[in-house]
Amino acid sequence: MCVKYTSITSMKALVQRVYSNPSYAKVLEWSKLLTITGSAQVVVQVIGFASGILIIRLLSTQEYAFYTIVSTMSGAMIMLADGGISTGVLAQGGKVWQSKEKLGVVIATGISLRKRFSIISLLFAIPAMLFLLRQQHATWGIAILITVSLIPGFLSTLFGNLLDIAPKLRQDISPLQKIQVLTNLGRLALLCISLFIFPWAFIAILAAGLPQIWANRRLEKVSSSYADRNQKADPVIQKEILGTVKRTLPDAIYSCLSGQVTIWLLSIFGSTVALSQLGALSRLSVIINLFNILFYTLVLPRFARLPNNSILLIKRYAQIQVGLLFLTSLIVTVIWFFSSEVLWILGPKFSGLTNQLVLIMAASCLSSIAGLSFYLCTSRGWVINPVISIPVNILSIICGAYLLDVSSLHGILILNIVIAIVNMTMHVSYGIIRILTASKINTA
Repeated sequence: MCVKYTSITSMKALVQRVYSNPSYAKVLEWSKLLTITGSAQVVVQVIGFASGILIIRLLSTQEYAFYTIVSTMSGAMIMLADGGISTGVLAQGGKVWQSKEKLGVVIATGISLRKRFSIISLLFAIPAMLFLLRQQHATWGIAILITVSLIPGFLSTLFGNLLDIAPKLRQDISPLQKIQVLTNLGRLALLCISLFIFPWAFIAILAAGLPQIWANRRLEKVSSSYADRNQKADPVIQKEILGTVKRTLPDAIYSCLSGQVTIWLLSIFGSTVALSQLGALSRLSVIINLFNILFYTLVLPRFARLPNNSILLIKRYAQIQVGLLFLTSLIVTVIWFFSSEVLWILGPKFSGLTNQLVLIMAASCLSSIAGLSFYLCTSRGWVINPVISIPVNILSIICGAYLLDVSSLHGILILNIVIAIVNMTMHVSYGIIRILTASKINTA
């Protein structure tokens, strides 16, 4: 009996030591965050995927080609309107995230800048969008209607990206996930109601964008718990954010021109069918979006908050890169094995695109690693010199476009992979160089 009592006491002591261990606390914290964020993001991505499939199946080939052009231009417009503002807000917010007043000033300054940049983005992007729509034989009336339908969703998305920075810095993830789930449910409901009656591209764009307006109102309430929304823009903070913008804006402008170069090339030189196929296959990258969102929500803010300890930084940076490489390799492998089943989801119009599916997923995974590596660096205020990045990217595009048939879907996808490999190598290497350089400076 005494032996049994002693063993039970020993087990209790062991359990107490495990619970009190700092490593256990970290594992438990990350497990909770991943469970909350991961489960919500699975729901969000499934709903978003269902919305995308609904659009693919209900729109005609030509209407979906229009939709692909506008979706692509929307991403470019958001990137141009941001210009590094959200990165600057995150970097500045990471310094004062524990102060409600100071964080409120940072958010207010970012919103003030975003308003000005959004106007500039619209002035440059709208003519380009109209041109591409006209190249795909849209009438002037349809082209204008489609362009106007994009504006509400574009503006609301821009400001929503700033409003969620405060809760992300404080790692209050649950309210953000609830808002995302409800927003996507509203989007799916609107698409179901509207597209069955009016299967047109501008209806799909409008229905996809309107729920974000409701989401922004909810985000304002959540953000106000951690950032004082009554604060005004501060010239000193604005100067700091603009310092980041000046370093990132050239790359952002270039990204607007080159990031979706494959869509643009097909819009000009390719057929409507090829453009529609590329847009449909791109929808399947929702799998990668799940990991990207988890990264932006959980990993990026924590990396931004790390102290300037070069040993710790290089350790975390290496862990992140290995994790990204493993996850993306796994995704491509699974898609390769189940390509026929995946294409069945898109419908009979896109069957037989097995090789193209694997190529587009490989390109998307490589681009994801490149983009996430870029944001890891910018979250620390490290911005690669555009004098280096832009010429390297332009050279890769020119060489690829010269050697490949950019009027075909297969050639465009190979070009995507070439560009992604160059970008990934450049941004991953830059992060390593910056950390090692900081280490030498600290040692000196």
